[in-house]
Amino acid sequence: MASLMCRVAALYLQLAYRPRMATAEAARTRLLQPKTDPAPPTRLAARHRVSTHTVGGFTVHTVQPRTPAAATGTRPVVLYLHGGAYLAEIVREHWRLISRMADAGCEVVVPLYGLAPQHTYRDAFPFLTAVYQQIVARVNPDTVTVAGDSAGGGLALALTQTLRTPPGRLVLISPWLDLTMSNPAVAAVRPLDPWLSPPGLVVAGQAWAGGDDPHRPELSPLNGDLSALPPTDLYIGTRDVFHPDTILLHELARKADVDCTLQVADGAFHVYPLVTIVPEGRRAAADIIRRITGGHPS
Repeated sequence: MASLMCRVAALYLQLAYRPRMATAEAARTRLLQPKTDPAPPTRLAARHRVSTHTVGGFTVHTVQPRTPAAATGTRPVVLYLHGGAYLAEIVREHWRLISRMADAGCEVVVPLYGLAPQHTYRDAFPFLTAVYQQIVARVNPDTVTVAGDSAGGGLALALTQTLRTPPGRLVLISPWLDLTMSNPAVAAVRPLDPWLSPPGLVVAGQAWAGGDDPHRPELSPLNGDLSALPPTDLYIGTRDVFHPDTILLHELARKADVDCTLQVADGAFHVYPLVTIVPEGRRAAADIIRRITGGHPS
């Protein structure tokens, strides 16, 4: 059963955020709205070392601890892809999780991929591949985790499926795995989800696809090859319309002999590990960091 704080947070999401994407019309309106400022918060920059560069015209932020690296001289590196239905910029909840990763001794690389409708997945893949190649050119790929939440989780899986040299780990938080939302089991979860609505998501997904078939693995990685995935961790709540596809991904990954773990939080909402005011979120965030650092934060 979900905690009281989790239930209160779900009610807030239902009132404040669900209307933004509840219908196809609402999603079309949202696509046309100006993007928010994606810059790292001042507090994050004061707490950590933050550097910025560009790759192919897109911005990449790197967040590192101010303390020296461990005796090995290396840090775990996380390539973090933020969510937002492929139309919204990175927000403070993402930066808070990124800050916690840096507190644990990680270097976190945050590429700000272009968003719909101005950009599509065709812009994102060359950019993200180049960023990943820059990372593995200087560190052992085994020390790299590709992570993402929601749309960023789906993008993280799709990117990993295309890489010649895979990362050491893949962490997916409430991943959006099928842009078409065609899993019949979604219908049963839809009334329970306080935040997400399939009609709005489908419109956002179509914009991200840019006229291409949304079933393509680059867009719906549930349809892609899972056999070469690194150890993979999945986090999902039962009040999330992405729950059925995440369960299916776990089943398919295990059948493909992937070392895949599944963490299901009963009664939790979408991307709950980013909401650490609720106990379920705090526990999940701590577990994510433990897995990324190998249980030994520095």
